[in-house]
Parts: sequence; structure tokens; C-alpha cells
Amino acid sequence: MIMKEERTMVIAGANGFMGRYISRYFVEKGWRVFGLARRTDGLADGVEFVQWDGETLGGGWRECIDGADVLINLAGRTVDCRYNDENKRQILDSRVNSTAVLGEAVGDCVNPPSVWMNASTATIYADTRERAQTESAGVVGEGFSVEIAKAWEGAFAAAEVADIVRKITLRTTLVMGDEKGTVLEILRGLAKKYLGGKMGDGGQMVSWIDINDVCRAVDWMIENESAEGAYNLAAPEALTNAEMMERVRKQVGVGFGLPAYEWMLELGAFFMRTETELILKSRWVYPERLIEEGFVFEKEAF
Repeated sequence: MIMKEERTMVIAGANGFMGRYISRYFVEKGWRVFGLARRTDGLADGVEFVQWDGETLGGGWRECIDGADVLINLAGRTVDCRYNDENKRQILDSRVNSTAVLGEAVGDCVNPPSVWMNASTATIYADTRERAQTESAGVVGEGFSVEIAKAWEGAFAAAEVADIVRKITLRTTLVMGDEKGTVLEILRGLAKKYLGGKMGDGGQMVSWIDINDVCRAVDWMIENESAEGAYNLAAPEALTNAEMMERVRKQVGVGFGLPAYEWMLELGAFFMRTETELILKSRWVYPERLIEEGFVFEKEAF
């Protein structure tokens, strides 16, 4: 059990992109941050590594949660892969199992965290170009990715924890950050090679959020004691794919980009061992709750 000397946070999946930035943000604010992960690679400086497998209750990681102020679960296998049976199983299990085992640990706590945030995805909403999806009126879609999101959120909802624990679901859109290997870096790289044109017909909507606003929104939800339930983590401004690629080209000073038609994307996705859904699905969500409840974005436009 953690002795209360300072505010403490436990982040499962702390060595991923979002986990690293959130960890760094709170370490710089003076929090004590424990990172639950399989290995130390990718952890932010100042984070205390705690090994866990994301599946079982064994090990000392449970002691970090009992007495912590905040628990954030970002664990989950990447979806940037081919959707064969084995990868589908791993994607599902890594999300559902980690959420379930954390729920057991929180349920056993003498002093449970006052806030438990669990990752989800805005992909839970339908593929649409007609209107933005909100927390209050969003339409849940169909298909493999949607079923993953529903199972993930279902495991979170099923976790039996004390009433004092505020459970918050983070329905996250495309996260933008200046870091090697991230979406923005890849798009800029394509644009520099004059390959930054529209993808498919370019009309699919792209919702996004800057990584620094992700950290600020997490901080805001922790401090806002009425924050509970599902939140869309997305900037207010969504763009078509064609508009986004045009802005990426401007960022790198390139005036022209060759388009990538759907058959090209299918071929490229096959060789890159990924899926075109990540590019072609229209993800259009609006952060209704954050805006109505007073959160102010620092980066509203891409």
C-alpha cells in the first residue's frame, strides 16, 4: 500500500505514446508516477517501473494501486497490423484482460483510487460523413473494431469497485504529437516525398487531438469531481482527409502531393502488414462533454 506523502498515479501501459506523455506531464507537476509495463523501454524519466503482464493478479503491482490517487489504463496491443485471427485475439484479449484484472485489483483495495480512467476508442462510433458523433447522440457502429471497443468498455463497466471511484472512459481519436513513429511524423514524411495527397476519395472525416491537450484534459477530469462516464477526446475541429493532407503539406513546405487511391492503399497495407480501415474509415466525433463542462482546448485547429 502507498503511504500518502504526495499525489500518486498509476499508469498501465505507461511506455506507449500516450502513456509516456501523460507520465511526463504529471511528473513535471510533482506527482509520483508508477508505470505498469512488461519492460522499461519507453518509460518517461522519473516514472517508477513496476512489472506486470496485464493478465494476472500475481506480483507486487497491486500494492501500487492501493492508496494511489489515480489509475489510468492505456494497455492494449497495437491495431496497426493485419486483422488475422491471431492478431484479432491479441487485440481483444490485451484490452479486456488488462481492464478486468485491474478491476479486480481496485475492487480489493482498502484505499482505492478516487479516479480510474480507462482507454477506449472513438472508433466505437459509426463510419459516417453526415454529422459529428457526440457522447449523448453518437451512433455505435459495426465491424471488428467496434466490437473490440464495445467489449473493452463492457469490461470496464463490469468492474465492481467502491462507489468513491470515479470511472471515466477515454474515447480517443487520432492523437497528434511530434515524436518519431507517430501518425503526424509518418504523414509529414509522406508529404516530403510528394506522396501527401488525399487518401481514397479524401472525403472521409478525420477527428484528431493534440497530445498536449490529451494531457491537459486528463488533468482537468481528475480535478473536476463531477467528471464521470464517457468522454470524446477530440479537438472541436474535424477535417476531411483531403483537408488534413493539405495542411500537412503546408507544414513541411510542399505544394503538391500525389493521391493514393483505394487500390493503392490496399496494396500498400498488405505489404506493410496493416489495414486500410485505419485510413479510410470516416471518424467524425465532437467533444461535446468537454466543451459543455468548461474544458478549453489550447490547439483547436490542426
